[in-house]
Amino acid sequence: MSSPKAFLLLCPALVSASVGCATTTTPGNVPLRSDGSPGPEDCSEKALETMRILRMRVGDSADVELDANQIDARPITLYDGPVESYWDGALGTLQAGTRLYGRVWTGGPQVVVRWYQAHPVDGEPVPICAVARFGGNELRKRPDSKPGTAVLGYSGASAFVVNSFR
Repeated sequence: MSSPKAFLLLCPALVSASVGCATTTTPGNVPLRSDGSPGPEDCSEKALETMRILRMRVGDSADVELDANQIDARPITLYDGPVESYWDGALGTLQAGTRLYGRVWTGGPQVVVRWYQAHPVDGEPVPICAVARFGGNELRKRPDSKPGTAVLGYSGASAFVVNSFR
């Protein structure tokens, strides 16, 4: 069996095993609100257990570069869909340099970023639940944002550990 065909056949199995797939970062379909922002979503039991083991408590946070391909850029453009982010600081037992994988929604007045997986520098990917937050409306889209995108003035935010997405 060819590699691309094998990948496509194995991807659903990997996602259901909470390992994840390069093209699917969310564990399920997230209902959208009328403004296009994502609705509530529960964290998986596996993610909650993993975060306890890694000493990541609800409310803990670390600085993050929202898009690993646009570190320290001003402005940056985020697109609807998967995103790879980069932790600037340590959180729980995970060190700076950990990659975060999640999803971006740009439909509402501000961008929403949810992370579902962390890939430590020296380890295997693990499930987590974290959201991007920043005071002072820094996650509010600029008026020159086109549909499906969010132009932001800063490349960084904070990743906050959550036990469910609201």
